[in-house]
Amino acid sequence: MSKILFVMTGVDHWTLADGTKHPTGFWAEEAVAPYEAFKAAGHEIVVATPGGVVPTVDRGSLAPEVNGGQEGADKVTATLDSIAEIKNPIRLEDVNPDDYDAVFYPGGHGPMEDLAVDATSGKLLIDTLDSGKPLAVVCHAPAALLAATRADGTNAFAGYRVAAFTDAEEAQAGFADKAKWLLETRLVEAGVEVRAGEPWAPNVVVDRNLITGQNPSSSAPLAAEVLKKLA
Repeated sequence: MSKILFVMTGVDHWTLADGTKHPTGFWAEEAVAPYEAFKAAGHEIVVATPGGVVPTVDRGSLAPEVNGGQEGADKVTATLDSIAEIKNPIRLEDVNPDDYDAVFYPGGHGPMEDLAVDATSGKLLIDTLDSGKPLAVVCHAPAALLAATRADGTNAFAGYRVAAFTDAEEAQAGFADKAKWLLETRLVEAGVEVRAGEPWAPNVVVDRNLITGQNPSSSAPLAAEVLKKLA
């Protein structure tokens, strides 16, 4: 059995370019699908957030239209409600990376607000990357990679191939013209090699011990890649 750390956003909003606070948090499928896969494989999960706040689910991620209908929406909601670890997070500031065998960051727009500028998370990402342990990040959570700056000022993930929520997807979601910045663009500016797939289709990129997924539909295949590395 391995111990897997879920690092999740601690905010319930995303500040747009005009100062509006868009209600958000984490995206349900991106936490639920990997959680179910990891638990089914017998692994232990610990959730950490900045300050240890209970993470907020993006209500939009519980809607029938993004869960294949009402039955799917009811299932993801019920599963989320049953996950004790999400209701009892530890403080990200207290995490010792040596205690975990893998680290996973689910997305949602929340990480664009807090983890993108969180130095504690940035250091955890660098330590995990350098350790060789599986590090998995999906959808908007690669925003957290932007805070992973080494002492020389370079981004620790520069030169790595990643999948992340694309500018095209952000446009189709209706936020590209409202956002302060776009994830794909900012990652490329940091020297990260974004490998964009078709909008909304599963796309998982594995580069050394880094496993990244483009969007919600990439979360289950991403979890499968993590399990391969833990086997």
